Amino acid sequence: MNRLCPQVCNGVLDAIGGTPLVRLNRFLGRSDIELIVKLEAANPGGSAKDRPASKMLAEAFRRGEIGPGTTIVESTSGNMGIGLAQACNYHGLKFICVVDPRAQKQNLSIIEALGGEIELVTQPLNGDFLAARIAKVCELVETTPNSFWPNQYANTDNPRSHFEGTVREIDEALDGEFDVLFVATSSTGTAQGCRDFLKARGRDVQVVAVDSVGSVLFGGSSGPRKIPGLGAGKEPRLAAGQSFDHIVRVTDLECVVGCRKVAKQEAMLIGGSAGGVLMSVGKLQDQFAGKRCVAVLHDSGTRYLETVFNDEWVHESLGCTREELNYLVGSSSFNLCEGVNV
Repeated sequence: MNRLCPQVCNGVLDAIGGTPLVRLNRFLGRSDIELIVKLEAANPGGSAKDRPASKMLAEAFRRGEIGPGTTIVESTSGNMGIGLAQACNYHGLKFICVVDPRAQKQNLSIIEALGGEIELVTQPLNGDFLAARIAKVCELVETTPNSFWPNQYANTDNPRSHFEGTVREIDEALDGEFDVLFVATSSTGTAQGCRDFLKARGRDVQVVAVDSVGSVLFGGSSGPRKIPGLGAGKEPRLAAGQSFDHIVRVTDLECVVGCRKVAKQEAMLIGGSAGGVLMSVGKLQDQFAGKRCVAVLHDSGTRYLETVFNDEWVHESLGCTREELNYLVGSSSFNLCEGVNV
């Protein structure tokens, strides 16, 4: 299929957005549902977080909150850190990235390669690593001259970046002709921006928020979580009072199985939260027979080779043997646990 040559971008940040839509023909094993995915891994920093990272800094520059010599400090599970490291490096700003032990080692190496400085929080605060990371951010901002916290957990430029970018691209590419949108949640920025755009456009599209078992979002109960970038141990300010048409909760193992299924059936490596999103499509598939479903996939599986795609890690961390995992990946079932609120 011939395609027009893309435009020449004016710097790497100008290349953010315009990510492809891909139809998955095999994952659900049925022809009465059209499943299309938005591959956010095609952003130059490798994830959907490139969008809010660039947007938050651009708006902070515009408002005069930051300038030459400012140090940016942010808490992240990985992808936002990469997006901010990329944007800070481009603008010539110092970046301190506060992470916890769940962050993928490869992500930390990428952040450092882009000039970011890693601040590792090793102990949770009241059982929660997010709370500990935010406490460390506040400490660093107080003790670092000319520093700025974008605060992805409360900054409305986060959902605005998806309102103006992610969902607008989907809507324009499909001429508004889709029925359901599945989105992973953590800060809830992506899901909010998408929902608000569709509402503003008057689209009759149901938005499904995919959360993690062990997340406190949407009234959930805190518990252990191994997959970064999905769910939250402390409710972010952006998430307070938010509601969506459906909430689906997935386990860490379901995320792994989803990723492995897509690799086997569609020859695509997708990230942990993306595996959970697609398992959620499978859980609700009977409700959406005859519909066109779109799923936003936040990042690539290449960043999870030592975890999601490593049999030993799955066994040690999730208690699932290689044989059990292979069985689950080959099964036609998507309901490994109950976790659907309709």
